[in-house]
Amino acid sequence: MSSLRNAITRRAHKERAQHLRRKFGLLEKHKDYVECAQAFHKKEDTFEGKKLREKAAFRNPDEFYFKMIKTRTVDGVHKFESEANKYTPEEFMLMKTQDMGYILRKLQSEKKKIEKLTAVLHSVDNQPSNRHVYYAEDRFELPHL
Repeated sequence: MSSLRNAITRRAHKERAQHLRRKFGLLEKHKDYVECAQAFHKKEDTFEGKKLREKAAFRNPDEFYFKMIKTRTVDGVHKFESEANKYTPEEFMLMKTQDMGYILRKLQSEKKKIEKLTAVLHSVDNQPSNRHVYYAEDRFELPHL
């Protein structure tokens, strides 16, 4: 009898729709919660949990990096030194003059491009003349032309 009971297809029970919750927003369904929880525990086991604990256990107390000098912890948060005074005033002036030189050089090249384009387009704004130009070899041929 049990084999006949298993042969019958059963209807899957679905979660109810959320028509009444439109003004409150959707509730998380059970399958969404399960998926999120599994992802959380997977990350917890692999990345944050085990690996960081192993790193902390096997760290070398004599290990040194230069960022250890350049950073401070304020309320448990790592902060970099301010980079406001990174350059000396002489270096600042040098960078400004180099920037100005670059801008002037680009300005000059753009002016040359404009001049070349206007030289090509010299006959666009002028009306073409409908007269032919005849060249005479001397003054005496001029009245005949």
